[in-house]
Amino acid sequence: MTGQAAVELYWLPLGVGDHVVKHAGRTYEALVAARERRDRCDLYHAALEVHLDETRYVIESAPAWDRAAPDRGVVAEGPDFLALLGRSKWFRYEVRRWQGGVIPDAAAAVDGPRRIPTDRHRAGRILDLAPIFPTHTWGRDELHVGDMWNSNSLIAWLLASSGHEMAATSPPSHGRAPGWAAGLTAALRTEPQMGGAPAARRRRAGDGSTTASDQPPFS
Repeated sequence: MTGQAAVELYWLPLGVGDHVVKHAGRTYEALVAARERRDRCDLYHAALEVHLDETRYVIESAPAWDRAAPDRGVVAEGPDFLALLGRSKWFRYEVRRWQGGVIPDAAAAVDGPRRIPTDRHRAGRILDLAPIFPTHTWGRDELHVGDMWNSNSLIAWLLASSGHEMAATSPPSHGRAPGWAAGLTAALRTEPQMGGAPAARRRRAGDGSTTASDQPPFS
């Protein structure tokens, strides 16, 4: 662990533990593969663990309704599929920076957790950036890059925006991560301003407004 910091990337098969999501993902990939005239790929969902000063954080994006734990580290929220529906938790997703949290089905991660080269500054920057993730509408291509916005967009955006080497983050062999390219594009188009600015520690509410967070900076 370099400088008491570590970043671990988990590649989880899409729909592990959820047969509905698994079936829907396979159907989606079959349609996309047919349209692009290529072989089908395995689909993956990404999550992160960040270790900093002996404290472990789980960072991921998931539906607002899938967990009831009040201390799950929600730092941002966004709408699913249609922005107007985002006021309901059934059509909203969460960005979680969960101290001591858990990654569901972490044991199913392909090749186990992948250690990403990092240092204390870059690991801390991931934690600082999570609350200002651009919460575009989940499942839509609002950036017009031919890729949907989803949980993989969060992980790609955080790693790229925090200065990590992206060559080490590709999905497992024969795999694909929808949303990853959208996150990388967003990172290239924006320059997150931390520097102690109030916006760096604000939380987006479901209606698009923001509320101040009392979380201190990590970097």
